[in-house]
Amino acid sequence: MPIWKKPISVEILTSIHKDTAVERLGIEFLEVGDDFIRARVPVDVRTKQPYGLLHGGVSVVLAETLGSCGAAYSAPEGDRAVGLDINANHLRGATSGWVTGITRPVHIGRSTQVWQIDMSNDAGELTCVSRITMAVLQAK
Repeated sequence: MPIWKKPISVEILTSIHKDTAVERLGIEFLEVGDDFIRARVPVDVRTKQPYGLLHGGVSVVLAETLGSCGAAYSAPEGDRAVGLDINANHLRGATSGWVTGITRPVHIGRSTQVWQIDMSNDAGELTCVSRITMAVLQAK
């Protein structure tokens, strides 16, 4: 059973991120399932740090994007979701290709949500795991 309380699709997520950091970094939304969102970021000149690895901050941008979208679209119509805390553990560097992230809820409450984001390289190896806590601001 879908957890989404608002219309959601790859096309909707792509359109709301027009002219944002997400678009500039080349992040692409790939799939929306009943309880997950999948997106990827290229490992290229826009996203690498000086050692040629995907910048850790870019992994966090992907994580925050996925978790924030999950929270926003699973919250009731009119409510807004804003980030309270995010953490990331960088497990393996990526030097080329794509890093793909998938987010799923850990907790969807009335006033807070927690989302897990797992990111992997093209070989399917985990590169980063992240968790974001979101505040749900009730409609006035």
